[in-house]
Amino acid sequence: MRALLSKSNNQKSALTSTAMLTVIRYSMGLRHVALGFVLAFTNLPAVVFAQSSCPGIHVEIPNIKNSTGTIACALFESPAGFPNEFLNSATNIIMIKIRDAQARCSFLDVPPGTYALAVIHDENRDGKLNTNFLGVPTEGYGFSSGAEAAMSAPSFEAASFSYDGQNLDLTIRLNY
Repeated sequence: MRALLSKSNNQKSALTSTAMLTVIRYSMGLRHVALGFVLAFTNLPAVVFAQSSCPGIHVEIPNIKNSTGTIACALFESPAGFPNEFLNSATNIIMIKIRDAQARCSFLDVPPGTYALAVIHDENRDGKLNTNFLGVPTEGYGFSSGAEAAMSAPSFEAASFSYDGQNLDLTIRLNY
């Protein structure tokens, strides 16, 4: 009888141990799942709301006259060729389609320095700013730092800005 009771107690003990082990595994599993959710949602805002992981110069061009053609953004690091010779002299050039009368050019991984931007609305996609017989532009154009063209294009110095290597947001409005 004692052997039978001992066997019964051993079975109960084994059942209790198995049940306890299952409860512990289950609660540990829940802890790991909960920890995973906490870690995932802690990093979610950084992933979802980050605009760009690469610092750069981001140029918004709002209120474009129409969506015909492209926008050409030319980044210059020196006065050489600014702004007329952008195909030969610009450090970086971005050609982008116009969407809903606006465009955005982003120059990434640009080293710190002094730069100037020239933007044209190349309506006929010929790669240049077209002018009439008097030399007055017939397509939209704009420059950084609010530089304006009077009797000729502004100088590099008038359009220049300092860039520190971080994210820089600029807005350039075109003149027609």
